Amino acid sequence: MQYLVVMIDYGRRGREAVVDPEITRREVVSRVASGEYKNISFIHEITDFAVEDITADILAEAALPDIPAVGADLQASRFDHARDLRKHQRA
Repeated sequence: MQYLVVMIDYGRRGREAVVDPEITRREVVSRVASGEYKNISFIHEITDFAVEDITADILAEAALPDIPAVGADLQASRFDHARDLRKHQRA
């Protein structure tokens, strides 16, 4: 028997494991690409007694860009820079 487990993280509300023996890899890729599956913690493929983490493979197939977490820091840096410019213009 082979099936996929998609773990979705809802933050403070907890996590949800989507487990459906009838769902195919292609369907999981489709749901990731469409945005139906968001905030994915991991995707595991379970075959008989083996478990394989295929998160990176599925995300690559879905062609989702890897957005680094430092994006928020870059935005904060722009705000800090703009504030500093305004402060120096007043002086």
